[in-house]
Formats: sequence, structure tokens, C-alpha cells
Amino acid sequence: MSQRHAWALVGVSGLLTVILGALGAHGLADRLNATALNAFHTGVRYQAWHTLAAMAVLIWRVQHPLRGQRLALCLWGIGVLLFSGSLYALSLGAPGWLGPITPLGGLALMLGWLVVAIAGFRARHG
Repeated sequence: MSQRHAWALVGVSGLLTVILGALGAHGLADRLNATALNAFHTGVRYQAWHTLAAMAVLIWRVQHPLRGQRLALCLWGIGVLLFSGSLYALSLGAPGWLGPITPLGGLALMLGWLVVAIAGFRARHG
């Protein structure tokens, strides 16, 4: 994936974070029970943090390209899709069989952070 495409995906993720956050705060507050609304907001928070982290890795890649940075970005993308996406869907009434997908997304997010840590440890600068 090119740097340009990666930035475009980060921009879309950031946009969706704001839209979904507003939806959760204003459009769903009276429609969902507290547990479902909390799960929805958890998805938004994780998406927001990983969007910011992806921006940082993209900047890092320009200054110091390292093996593993692209993998971390991919793992975070998959993780947000599975973790946050399944929380959004389950909160809105999707079938319960989606539940086991959430921890798989969380695992992908964690693996992305592990890859970042390894890439940073292996860096020959700074």
C-alpha cells in the first residue's frame, strides 16, 4: 500500500470515528441500553486511538522506514475492523455469533503494538 493510500485510509477512519462518536452520543443514547451504548463507545475509543497511532507510524515511516511498520498498520486496520466493527454491530443488534470476532480483533490490535515495539527495538537510530 502506498503512503498516499495509507493516509487516505487513516483520514476515512478518523472521519468515521467522529461520525460514529456523534451517532453514539446523540443518535443512539436514547435507543440503546447502557451496556450496548458502552460497547459502542468502546469501539469508537479504540478506533480513535488506533487511528492516531497509525498517523504516528506513517510519520515515523517517512523519517525512518523500518521493517514491521507496514505490518503494524495492517494489523491495526484488521483489528479496528474486527474489534470496533463487531462492537458496533453487536451494539446495534447483530447476531450473537459475531461476539467471538471481537477478541480476535483485540488480538490483532495487540500484535500490531508488539510489532511496533520490535521495530523500535531493532531501530539503529536514536
